[in-house]
Amino acid sequence: MDSYSQTRERLEHYFDRTASKTWERLTSDAPVSRIRQTVREGREEMRAAMLSCLPGDLSGARVLDAGCGAGPMTLELAQRGAEIVAVDISPSLLDVAKKRIPEKYHPRITFVAGDMLGAALGRFDFAMAMDSLIHYRAEDIAAALGKLAPRVREKVVFTVAPKTPLLSAMHVTGKLFPRSDRSPRIIPHSEARVASALREAGVRGALRPVARVARGFYISQALELRT
Repeated sequence: MDSYSQTRERLEHYFDRTASKTWERLTSDAPVSRIRQTVREGREEMRAAMLSCLPGDLSGARVLDAGCGAGPMTLELAQRGAEIVAVDISPSLLDVAKKRIPEKYHPRITFVAGDMLGAALGRFDFAMAMDSLIHYRAEDIAAALGKLAPRVREKVVFTVAPKTPLLSAMHVTGKLFPRSDRSPRIIPHSEARVASALREAGVRGALRPVARVARGFYISQALELRT
């Protein structure tokens, strides 16, 4: 069974080298295949659901966008007035984010290539982790939130892969994209399993479901940990 660090290294290689162009295109408005279009639409729906957990006016709030990728969440947070730390393990995707986000928002955004759990990132009012933890075991998710949650004043909003027949099959076969740029495996979890892992790790806070999005090949569950 892979450790957190081993999984993180594999994800860094995938997102920064193997499939960076694929994800740059997926997060744009360029034409994509039917399968990838469902992933794009699902991600847009999930991002909106997660943002609905936050105030419409984030002026003065410091927000972590953990696993910001090409920056769509970062941009919407900036448009609400937040001060954002946008962190990702892929420097190439961070470069895309910097290019796509209008310059007028850059003074309020700190772009960081590295580990989203780094203590040096500081403290936050809110943390958003969209599809940043879906490749990890429940124990690793709990350990990650155990490091992050104590530095978040209000809530952490994050996603997991829900335990459905389709995702369980994907977990076994690993088939989400064509072999040339196949995504690292996604590990499905029930909400109860995540809650149990959090309790076992001694992570404090109230966990509640936010939304489940099922759009073709994109299936994800948003949860909120109120700290």
